[in-house]
Amino acid sequence: MFILSCDESILLESINGIESEKISTRNMGMRNFKYINTIKDTLERSCPMTVSCADLVALSARDGVVLLGGPHIEMKTGRKDSKESHLAEIDEFLPNHNDSMMYVLSRFQSVGIDVEGTVALLGAHSVGRVHCANIVDRLYPTVDPTLDANYAKYLKGRCPHSQPDPKDVEYARNDLKTPMTLDNNYYKNIMNNKGLLLVDQQLVSSPVTSSFVENMAADNDYFHEQFSKALLTLSENNPLSETDGEVRRDCRFVNSD
Repeated sequence: MFILSCDESILLESINGIESEKISTRNMGMRNFKYINTIKDTLERSCPMTVSCADLVALSARDGVVLLGGPHIEMKTGRKDSKESHLAEIDEFLPNHNDSMMYVLSRFQSVGIDVEGTVALLGAHSVGRVHCANIVDRLYPTVDPTLDANYAKYLKGRCPHSQPDPKDVEYARNDLKTPMTLDNNYYKNIMNNKGLLLVDQQLVSSPVTSSFVENMAADNDYFHEQFSKALLTLSENNPLSETDGEVRRDCRFVNSD
């Protein structure tokens, strides 16, 4: 969705000359793609070659936001699926958790998301978990002094090793109060030095973003409004044409005919 288009190139497996984007370290920790395959199989039985994997994921994100207590976002359909992987572009352009805030902002700007929208989209960190491999640099060999002491203690309990195995199920949550609700507690947390990732804490320390953090921490409706606008823009980024894309029968593979 982020690099070239909302085309679900990330779902492609490594086969027939394709190198899957899943192997990129930038995508480390992403799991449970099997559920997408289950939904796609059901759709193909009911209306074959009609709903693209890109639409499936975009609409799943829309419904997931609602189930997590967020706003309903009206999304268009008709997206096409990529016929190729973009592994090289992922490694070069996808923002990482320890990149500078200005670089992160520039990457979002390249797909039409302004500073306010970027701050709102990072509010998605209010839910879910992060693999320990992405946060141990803030814990070992010494704890990042910008981390709240009690929160750092929790993180070290979840991530007791300085070199966690990426294949191990070792995760920590950002928001401990409402971990399965898309709300503005994320912003309240990072203002209290409880940002899980370095990029989270940079939202507070950067003068470019800090005022938006304060506003979203103070007003959940404002956060939801800006999150909706930014996610909609992201979902409509550079759609593929009929010629360049397709509707995959199986989200894991390019169609053979």
